[in-house]
Amino acid sequence: MSQAKSYFFSGVGGSGMLPLALILRGKGVTVAGSDRSLDQGRLGAKFEYLKAQGIALFPQDGSGIVSANQILVRSAAVEDTVGDVVAAQRVGARDMKRPELLAELFNAAPVRIGVAGTSGKSTTTGMIAWLLHRAGRDPTVMNGAVMKNFVTSDALFASALVGKGDAFVSEVDESDGSIARYEPTIAVVNNIALDHKSMDELRALFAGFVNKAEIAVLNLDNDETAALVMATRVRTRTYSLRSGLADLHCSAIRPAPDGISFDVLEKETREAATVDLAVPGEHNVSNALAALSVARVCGLSLGVAAAALKGFSGTKRRLEIVGKANNITVIDDFGHNPDKITATLKTLHAFPGRLLIMFQPHGFGPLKLMREGFIDCFAKNMEGDDVLIMPDPVYFGGTVDRSVGSEQIAAGVRARGLQAMAFAERGACGDKLIELAEPGDRIVVMGARDDTLSTFAAELLERLKQR
Repeated sequence: MSQAKSYFFSGVGGSGMLPLALILRGKGVTVAGSDRSLDQGRLGAKFEYLKAQGIALFPQDGSGIVSANQILVRSAAVEDTVGDVVAAQRVGARDMKRPELLAELFNAAPVRIGVAGTSGKSTTTGMIAWLLHRAGRDPTVMNGAVMKNFVTSDALFASALVGKGDAFVSEVDESDGSIARYEPTIAVVNNIALDHKSMDELRALFAGFVNKAEIAVLNLDNDETAALVMATRVRTRTYSLRSGLADLHCSAIRPAPDGISFDVLEKETREAATVDLAVPGEHNVSNALAALSVARVCGLSLGVAAAALKGFSGTKRRLEIVGKANNITVIDDFGHNPDKITATLKTLHAFPGRLLIMFQPHGFGPLKLMREGFIDCFAKNMEGDDVLIMPDPVYFGGTVDRSVGSEQIAAGVRARGLQAMAFAERGACGDKLIELAEPGDRIVVMGARDDTLSTFAAELLERLKQR
């Protein structure tokens, strides 16, 4: 990180960009930025928050980049033709991608905790952050989701922490290959499944990540991750929901609509503890085991860490209950790949109530890559009276192959004997959800890379109240 220069974030409102901008600003660095959503008049509260942190905002037309002493940081969504990039080239400013900057910050920390995996990264990162915070370790944290425990009136978008301790905790991303840039002290891998790259590419990326660590925390319940235990050259600490072969495993899982409890046992010490989570689902038990494993590596006792998890309040848009009206519950969820969607639907189907699912795909590319996976996960995890409703994938401009759309997914689900439909516009999906909703139903708004989904969910709740 260059202290002498200022940083300009193009796409500053993105889930991976905003926390990085906040971390730099928290370290006293001059930060400015732009965003397509700002230019379109969307997400005003987020940009007001950034301005309140001392981050100057500009249109995404290059007007904010005027000097070679600035460093342009851009998200993957910002293409070479965007005005900020053109301006940076014109004035001779350094042009770097978001993962380059994150890797620089991460690799410079004394203790580097990297959380990887196809699913569960944000929640696991939030849990580790909470455990280290409660233990007085004062970590720096980069998360792709808002951590509810750290939200205050002055920090509404708390997806980052700037601490004075040795630890830097961060999600690391395999989807763009940038996981290869990180040099973790502790490498966490929750799971490996098809998402943005082929399985062969993913295996190589995760193996490289793990083999650079001093110790790897690995999930024995995922076959691909379990295979790393034998393949890696570094020390490992394993966890599992049920296998007694793992260093940490659990028993007596007790689900509830708004949380889940379980007993955890450490194989080496035979120490046991009870964990009461305020977030539901067995996938969160797995996330908690990963966080507890990291806590043990960091020297926290199992009992103290398990007790602290009771106070973990979750991350935004992870099975988040927006509210209830006329006995109809509205839920906002980040599920956007088959594994995440499966975890959400399994958790919800553990309790009564029809699901009305509005799934907005997070891009045409992922939809094409995972077409059969999406069809299969909905077909296997929906029940007979559930309804799937899909708008076209989120699209904010740029060049992309749009040959596979939402109707192909809906048609595949219908061919498996379930109810599914697609509409071009999200507004029409909302109208259909309101038309179909009956007392006892649960409306689930699912998707990623579009913060307006939360607004959409809140609007649905208001419409239900007015019926």
